[in-house]
Amino acid sequence: MDIGIIGGGINGLCCAWQLAAAGNQVTVYERDNIVQATSRASSKLLHGGLRYLENGEFRLVREALRERDAWLQRTPEHAWPIRIVLPIYRRSHRVRWKVALGLVVYDQLSGRSILPKARWMTPKQMLQIDPQLKSDELIGGYAFSDGQMDDYRLGLWVAEKARMLGVRILEQHPVSAITETGSLFVGTAVHAHEHLVNVAGPWAASLLEKSSLSSPYRLDLVRGSHILIRRKTSQAYLFEVPGERRIFFVLPWNGNTLVGTTEVRQNLEDPVCCSPDEHSYLLKAHDWYFPTAQCETLETYAGVRPLLYSATDPSRATREYAIYSTGKLTTVFGGKWTTALALARKVTRHLS
Repeated sequence: MDIGIIGGGINGLCCAWQLAAAGNQVTVYERDNIVQATSRASSKLLHGGLRYLENGEFRLVREALRERDAWLQRTPEHAWPIRIVLPIYRRSHRVRWKVALGLVVYDQLSGRSILPKARWMTPKQMLQIDPQLKSDELIGGYAFSDGQMDDYRLGLWVAEKARMLGVRILEQHPVSAITETGSLFVGTAVHAHEHLVNVAGPWAASLLEKSSLSSPYRLDLVRGSHILIRRKTSQAYLFEVPGERRIFFVLPWNGNTLVGTTEVRQNLEDPVCCSPDEHSYLLKAHDWYFPTAQCETLETYAGVRPLLYSATDPSRATREYAIYSTGKLTTVFGGKWTTALALARKVTRHLS
């Protein structure tokens, strides 16, 4: 078929790659430049989503873990293994046995993974690696495996794979409306295709609404902000926010430390940026665990996650995705970086 794809983020590019590999003629329409919005504003992780197990999302975690390993093997120049430590303190909301059980399930869902399994670390072992870690009431922690990536370069790698199969990628082509008959509008121009795939991430539902099209799904748009601080860290961490059940990451990144993320509902009409309150929230959480560290913020950034609306608390919202078709139009709701290729394969089978 002749297929038009709306959205040049990682999910749109993976869909283009897989649909072209199946023999279709594919054109991607991107309103800005590819891999510039949500896809470039991630936590730089390829992960199964350990905390998604608390919401019972076993299918998604299993899929993400298999996809994590595949990315690491496929593109070692842009993705690499990382060991993350989840410390447990006396006042942690998650007690040791629950964390241990979750990590056993996490490792089992990963199947015959290329990465080592989780293991317990004593306070002495943890402080030998990172003497700046808060030691008061530290019981120990679990080290587990996931992947880290350069999201922008990996996204460009996917785009090149798609181009090699003949995909046309049209940047600076904002789509203003779409139809169920396969037409899309860019300015005053009309482009007709045998099928359209609306995979515009946070803008997918908005584009349907502007086109007077309905769907059974709603998107919950949640901003995730990060801060990059001038501090070299020797260890990656998954922490609880002090006094909350929410978790956040502290990760090594290009010789500095990346801290994130937040979960704040976002309107598409408003600027997507890390607010002063989010900056303070992340820095305060970081400083609680590293009370002697001297930190300077080098950069802040934010992206909008297109989550399926499923809970009043965005931290409880499902990370699953949905594919919905009507006429010659297919729309993707949701989608994660790690599972972008799995989603693309499903879209390809859906259209075959």
